[in-house]
Amino acid sequence: MAGGGDDQAEEKTPSRRQSEVNKKLKYISLAVLVVQNASLILSIRYVRTLPGDRFYTTSAVVMAEILKVLTCLLIILLQKRCNVKGTVLFLVDSIVVQYKDTLKLAVPSLIYTLQNNLQYVAISNLPAATFQVTYQLKILTTALFSVLMLRKSLSRVQWVSLLLLFAGVAIVQVQQEGKKEASVSDSSNQNYSVGLIAVVISCLSSGFAGVYFEKILKGSSASVWVRNVQLGIFGMALGMLGLWWKDGQAIAEQGFLFGYTPMVWGVIFNQAFGGLLVAVVVKYADNILKGFATSFSIIVSTVMSVYLFGFHVDLVFTAGAGLVIGAVYMYSLPKPAGPGASSSPSSSSSPRRGSQSNGGSQMEAFLPKSPEKEKGS
Repeated sequence: MAGGGDDQAEEKTPSRRQSEVNKKLKYISLAVLVVQNASLILSIRYVRTLPGDRFYTTSAVVMAEILKVLTCLLIILLQKRCNVKGTVLFLVDSIVVQYKDTLKLAVPSLIYTLQNNLQYVAISNLPAATFQVTYQLKILTTALFSVLMLRKSLSRVQWVSLLLLFAGVAIVQVQQEGKKEASVSDSSNQNYSVGLIAVVISCLSSGFAGVYFEKILKGSSASVWVRNVQLGIFGMALGMLGLWWKDGQAIAEQGFLFGYTPMVWGVIFNQAFGGLLVAVVVKYADNILKGFATSFSIIVSTVMSVYLFGFHVDLVFTAGAGLVIGAVYMYSLPKPAGPGASSSPSSSSSPRRGSQSNGGSQMEAFLPKSPEKEKGS
């Protein structure tokens, strides 16, 4: 009996340690998500408002795609135990032989490339805090596309949160339009209307591309890293096309890396690795934590905008931003289990389980596979 009790105590101790580790990782995940969300927007706004030679945003988008593809290729190489020949054969089979599967990603890649370029346009013409609040409309567009394309169901709380989200963004925009932010209207290089149109189109493209990509992932066994390589290949090609069309002559004269400073490189690295880092971090962050991170990053962006860019926060902006923060948190809350919800919870929770399994596979992608797993795959 005593021996059995000792065994139970020994079993509880590792589980307690594991729960403590997971709790710490959750807080670390929260910090990483907040820093990544806020720093990317603030840093882009900062480098785009500095005096002097400005880098070409089209080249920054292409460079970010290049770095992202190289990182994913390195992860796949590590997964294959640094077997170069095996990695090459695997990539040829996944990308070239199964070309129909690869071509499916041309559409989301085109949209993501457009979205990345539009983000630069929007942040260059809008105050960072205003962009951060308005960009949360992507939650609304993602939800609507999920209902239309994936037949997902939303709870009443989520529908109410979407209405609050739209109301909050509308309040902020009315306030900004009436006041015409001094930092924007006084500068001949910035146009508030252009920034607003860019962020709205970016939200629409983000919602559609995200749902389309989720639909592709659900119907495929390919790893997230292979998918990112496929996306990156199209992203580089389409990004180069956009670069040639918009800034081709200027870049031919001044060079691809014209205007690149250490701060610009920081922005590009953040954009390239930030998404990959968040993909790994999400394994330890549930929807509520992600909602907290998004809400807190809005607060961080607003506070930092006051100090860095002289952004003025008044009562109307605070009310609108408060509605958006509350709506983001409400939308991330889990659905209540109803009495006759035996089928609906499974359908509603399946994306969550899918994201968790994706997170697990993303983490496992950093580790070499055992020979048995490689044969099975």
